[in-house]
Amino acid sequence: MSKLLLIRQKLNITQEALSEKSGISVRTIQRIEAGTSPKGYTLKALALALEINESELLDNSETIPEHDITWLKIINLSSLLFVLLPPLNIAVPLLIMYIKKQFTPLTRQMVSIQIIMTLLAILLLLIVVILNDWFEVRSQYTLLIPLAWVLLNTVIILRNAIEIDKKNALRIYLNFNIV
Repeated sequence: MSKLLLIRQKLNITQEALSEKSGISVRTIQRIEAGTSPKGYTLKALALALEINESELLDNSETIPEHDITWLKIINLSSLLFVLLPPLNIAVPLLIMYIKKQFTPLTRQMVSIQIIMTLLAILLLLIVVILNDWFEVRSQYTLLIPLAWVLLNTVIILRNAIEIDKKNALRIYLNFNIV
């Protein structure tokens, strides 16, 4: 049973009333309740109309086999081993994902997060180099930017590891996949 249907029934709201309140057609609501996953504007409008978080409407309730959870944890924590070497924090999880055929939305999400974090690392390093060249300042504070990135990436990986262990879900995730 879809999460939207459960929430709508719990709140005792008809499809028509939800349609009126959210601006989403009754037919779209019926499709979502039949199993289609809401995305983009539809997801935001329904969550706003129901006064809930968007993540509560996403169907992450499918059971994940225990061996897949183990690989999910390994893929996530493999990024942690290479947090100081940004290209490897993508390559190693991706390699494990392909070798073990773990093409789940969660594994794709974890690799996507690392891709975004690596792009952020490159951008931050460019900013540090440009600031040093433009202002000819060799400050000890410029080292704080890469250190902050490493700390942030480590926190994201560990926070997701804790959430995977507790709920088989990601705590910090993107609304899209790059992989």
